[in-house]
Amino acid sequence: MKKILASGLTLILLTACGSEHTGTKPVSETSDQTEVKQEVQKPSDSANTEKPDSNEKAEPTKEVIQTQDYKINENNWSINPIGDANPKVVLLTFDDAPDQHALQMAKDLKALNAPAIFFVNGHFLDTPEEKETLKKIYDMGFMIGNHTYSHSSLKDLPPEKQKEEILSVSDLVESITGERPKFFRAPFGQNTDYSRQLAAKEKMSLMNWTYGYDWEKQYQNKAAITDIMVNSPFLNNGANLLMHDRTWTSEALVDIVNGLRAKGYETLDPKRIKTIE
Repeated sequence: MKKILASGLTLILLTACGSEHTGTKPVSETSDQTEVKQEVQKPSDSANTEKPDSNEKAEPTKEVIQTQDYKINENNWSINPIGDANPKVVLLTFDDAPDQHALQMAKDLKALNAPAIFFVNGHFLDTPEEKETLKKIYDMGFMIGNHTYSHSSLKDLPPEKQKEEILSVSDLVESITGERPKFFRAPFGQNTDYSRQLAAKEKMSLMNWTYGYDWEKQYQNKAAITDIMVNSPFLNNGANLLMHDRTWTSEALVDIVNGLRAKGYETLDPKRIKTIE
């Protein structure tokens, strides 16, 4: 039976990841976000077919940088268009990676050309094999977010411990991928004044979510989680979807993406979201 949730409910402590996530909208957080300057790729001259002089070096191919034409709405954590960008989008995000299924999920998403953010925990990056898995996910083009080292509730930790939980993951991710995370998601959606300040200092935008269900027992099978993710009463323009590295979510992922697209939703590339410069 679908879980019908009344909109406007305040954040209930979540039960995901073995404890406290909920399908309701999380409480508002704060973080300053400024637009990142973009480099426009120069088009190649297709009419020029002559080979360059052997003494001349060919100009290196420049990476195409996405226009950042979306922003995080911190009132409800949806993703809103800037200007005339398509409003009918959803953002796919996955917590607790890379545990057992993240790599296969990334492969399935890649085959569907469906971008996403994988929020990682440091305790899943302890071995060379786990680090290699994360590198493979990153090399497929997925963004990597910071979800703390041990998934502890930050409000129960002193500032120095919070700092260790957050910075150790950013350092790990950078050592593996060469890039520090641009997004931070606190366990259970519970940011503190200190974590907000530290994330801003580290140039990470805060991100919670609009809805998610895969930690709840009644949705821990392929059919149920597919149905609720595609037909949730919270599905709307800019919905920020929370899922996890779980067996049933992995099994349902292709059907979830196809179901959302059948309703006309574009799966948004998170590189198009404004982050702190």
